[in-house]
Parts: sequence; structure tokens; C-alpha cells
Amino acid sequence: MSDSAHDPLARYARQISYARFGRTGQQQLAQSTALVVGLGALGSVIANTLARSGVGTLRIVDRDYVESNNLQRQVIYTEEDVRQRLPKAIAAKSHLAAANSEIRIEAEIADVDHRNIERLCQGADVIVDGTDNFEIRFLLNDASLKLGIPWIYGGCIGAEGQTMTILPGEGPCLRCIIPDSPPPGTTPTCDTAGILAPIIGVIASLESMEAIKILSGHQAEANRALTVFDLWENRIRQVKLGGLNDRSDCPSCGKRIFEWLEGKRGSQSAALCGRNAVQLSFPDAPTLDLAAMSEHLRKMGTVEANAYLIRATIGEHAFTLFSDGRCIVHGTDDPAEARSLHARFIGT
Repeated sequence: MSDSAHDPLARYARQISYARFGRTGQQQLAQSTALVVGLGALGSVIANTLARSGVGTLRIVDRDYVESNNLQRQVIYTEEDVRQRLPKAIAAKSHLAAANSEIRIEAEIADVDHRNIERLCQGADVIVDGTDNFEIRFLLNDASLKLGIPWIYGGCIGAEGQTMTILPGEGPCLRCIIPDSPPPGTTPTCDTAGILAPIIGVIASLESMEAIKILSGHQAEANRALTVFDLWENRIRQVKLGGLNDRSDCPSCGKRIFEWLEGKRGSQSAALCGRNAVQLSFPDAPTLDLAAMSEHLRKMGTVEANAYLIRATIGEHAFTLFSDGRCIVHGTDDPAEARSLHARFIGT
């Protein structure tokens, strides 16, 4: 039997061979915990990279399920996941565990908000952004600053993407460069601008590299700039943030006012990018009895169900319901209409 059979780190030999990382870096990585919020395009690449790199505990969180239009850019999912209508967190855990059974993977189907973010952050050494909206990013920013956990922001649209590493107490935060969430309709979305898969790979890889630096004890090597790519125009730009050393006016890292974390900002409905659908959340609702709801909805339309969710098609609209009470209303991007349809067919 070869010596490598007795070495628990043998599978990581190629990255250990990188002198600046080495065996010590790999050992620290194996003792670390990463929280990946969102398992769509960015998050699926990030989670895949971190799992295969040997992060000791990978905590993955997503509120949605796998659809066929995800497969163009969300690299760990398959057509079988679509057929089974699996939640992304469940499908991702299965595929990641098959790739690396030696790490701990904690998967949660949840809509991340101010009520659960601090619990999700417990024990995490880094928070990595795999989301697609600024409300959650500002929430992650608040949680990072309050708890002293580094986090890595990333976003993509069209063929463009950007990323920034936030190190609490060592530099500017997200709100230093983006003071507030852009009003609806004022910025491009994947509905209006589309998205090309290669930019996802670039930004997610940069986010993953920053996470690996931090988790392996090399936080000093983290990128202190905002990095921007436009793959179509062949442009790469780094925005130095040294001019933001005076952060006293920043509401988050300067004044330590955590509006998003305290629940003073943010909504309970969200139009889902590229989906013609709206997610409705009901934080105070009791746990939904999926079996009973299935029987109720079968009186009005067709129902598909699995252990994690049910999908009912009633006329021109479809409703996907989760046990935590969340509902995705398909066939509209108007939150008011979505709430009206929910009240009519599901109940208040």
C-alpha cells in the first residue's frame, strides 16, 4: 500500500505543492468553516470549488429549487435534479458529498433574512456571496461587521462582473462603495440584460480564491481592491479603495448602524430574476403541512410534490410552496398581484 493511502491530505497534493499554500495551509483549511449564501450561478461554482479544495465544514443555504434554465450556468446541477424538482441545497449537498465525502456539508433550505442570518453565521470563518440581490448583500454586510467575520461580495450581469473582499476593521465595507440598495427598475437584471456563463466562472473563482486565502491563514494576501471584469469588451479594472480609509460617515462600518440586520430594511416579497415569478415570505406563519396543502390544491388544479415542496398549477399560474410557508408565485412579476393570487388560492 502506498504512503499516500495513509495520508488524509493526499487528495490535495496538487494544491499543497503550491509553496505559498503548502501543507500548513491545507491543514488550516480542513479546520475551517465557510458559509455560502445562495446556490445559483455564483454559489454553485463557489460551493463546488470549496468542497473539492477541502474546506472542513461547508454550510450551504438556498431558498429555491432547480429548474432547467439553471443548467446553462449553475454547474453542479443535472437534468435529474430538474425532473425531481429538488431544492438547490439538497441537490448541491448530494453532488458535493459525492465529490468529497471527507468534509462536512451542512445544507439548509431557507430564505436568508435578519431572523436567521446570525444563526447561520455561527462558527463560520468566512461568508461567501452567491446571491443575486442587494437586500441580502447588505444583510451579509451587516452580519459580517457585527460578528467580525470576513465576507466576499460578488455580482454578475451580462458579460460583466465584480467582486470585493470585506475584512471587518481592516478596510471599507460594501456600503462604503454602494451606500444603498438600488431602487427597483434602475439597474439591469438578468431579465433585461441576460447573462453569459463564462463571467460566472471568473467571478466565482475569484471569490473562492479569496475564501481559500482567508481560511488557510493567508488573510494578509486578500485583495484590497474592487475588481471589475467585462469579458465581452476584454476589460479588467481594479479600483483601489485606499481613498475610503476615513469611513466615519458609513452607516454600517463607521457608525455601526445595522438597519438590515435589525430588520428595519428589506422586504418580504421579491421578484425573481429571469423567472416571471415572485417569492412571498410569511415569517410568522406556522410550519406548512405539505400533505394537507396538496390535498387542498388538488381540488383546484394539478399538483406535483416531493419531500421538500409542492407545486400546484391553477389556470395560468403556478405556486411552489415550501414547509416554512414561503411561496413562489409563477406567472407574474408584480408583488401585489402575487399576494392577491396567494390569498385567493392558498389562503392568507
